[in-house]
Amino acid sequence: MGVFTFNDEYSSPIPAARLFKALIVDSHNLIPKLMPQAIKSIEIVQGDGGAGSIRQINFTEGSQLSHMKNRVDELNEETFTYKYTLIEGGPLMEKFESIAYEVKFEPTPDGGSKNKMTSTYYTKGDFELKEEDIKAGKERALGMYKVVEAYLFQNPDAYA
Repeated sequence: MGVFTFNDEYSSPIPAARLFKALIVDSHNLIPKLMPQAIKSIEIVQGDGGAGSIRQINFTEGSQLSHMKNRVDELNEETFTYKYTLIEGGPLMEKFESIAYEVKFEPTPDGGSKNKMTSTYYTKGDFELKEEDIKAGKERALGMYKVVEAYLFQNPDAYA
């Protein structure tokens, strides 16, 4: 088994608290509304949405995956930290034991936020993971981030 870790960082003019509420805490309501072409629904299939809960993301027809499930490992609304683990994801699970994510939103002096994401991939067997292998997933995540950011920018009272 191999372990591969990748880090990303994004800056946003949107305050950390608003982004965290929209992208993480209320994602099961907001994301399917903003991205109906890609995400059919996000359901909390076990728990109350906090640590220990299981979230299922259902993709629209024609997507590479029909759904995937994440286990919430930590959801801290005071430190704007979210940790979760992919536990079910169709063909992805053929190459990976698991994939763990840590997302942290930090306030910046200008009123915006700096958002850090660490992805740790635990591969099966001799599978070697390269950054270009995960490029498409990173681009999808950044796309979702940008859609939510634009929504919050256009709707200054949302999640305020």
